[in-house]
Amino acid sequence: MRTLLKIIDAKATNDGDGVKIHRVAGSKLNAILDPFLMVDEMNSDNAADYIGGFPEHPHRGFETITYMINGRMRHKDHMGNEGVIEAGDVQWMTAGRGVLHSEMPEQDSGLLHGFQIWLNLPAKEKMKPAAYHDIPSANITEHNLQAGGLVRVIAGELKVDEQHLIGPLPPLSTEPLFVDLHLAPNESVKLQFTAENSALVYIYQGSMNENTPDELKQRQMGVYSQGECLSLRAGSTGANILLFSGRPLKEPIVQYGPFVMNSAEQIEQALQDYREGVLV
Repeated sequence: MRTLLKIIDAKATNDGDGVKIHRVAGSKLNAILDPFLMVDEMNSDNAADYIGGFPEHPHRGFETITYMINGRMRHKDHMGNEGVIEAGDVQWMTAGRGVLHSEMPEQDSGLLHGFQIWLNLPAKEKMKPAAYHDIPSANITEHNLQAGGLVRVIAGELKVDEQHLIGPLPPLSTEPLFVDLHLAPNESVKLQFTAENSALVYIYQGSMNENTPDELKQRQMGVYSQGECLSLRAGSTGANILLFSGRPLKEPIVQYGPFVMNSAEQIEQALQDYREGVLV
């Protein structure tokens, strides 16, 4: 059984054009989150908190995953991809050698709630061609739990109640598992996935394991040990949870803003390529 090793609080900050977010990231957490780099949550019904969006900007060396809970976001990139993702939809973008893209709210009022997750690429794949996958909510694998909960598998595979679930994305070298769990009040679930890979649990609504040393509250991430099984129990008001797992790369990480490489020299090259218009 996996055990809770560490609790990380998401920190309030701004990104893009003044968008208010809560973030789990930073150089001190790189080894803990590996192969993930960052989890950002946007959640506001005040348009002033999100209307500026994320105007065109570059990336190199990793993958970005945007998952919407409520609201609408428009994506555009240099490859000609353009579309709007809504509640339950996902966009999975591989920056690779380079991407220029924007993500702008497709609304001027109401609730906007979503996540952006950064997933590292291994050194040998950092300069591969950019790619983009749009995953509609209807294509995400779902499983109803006996007590009323719901499991949504966006990427990877796992066993729940002896049910083998596989997400819609093809296998990737980092073996990412990305699952959205909706648990009813006091509902428990046991999850089985690759024992050697990481296990990160982010609470975006409700709580887990109330009144115990392992309690996790809203906007906290739990880091779990390796193991064959992960057991989760929702609190008295239920819990909405993002589960992340992947194969740790254990490679050097050098980040400068939107670029994530393995050395300072590679970062300098990315900056030069961007200035000269040859990043993509």
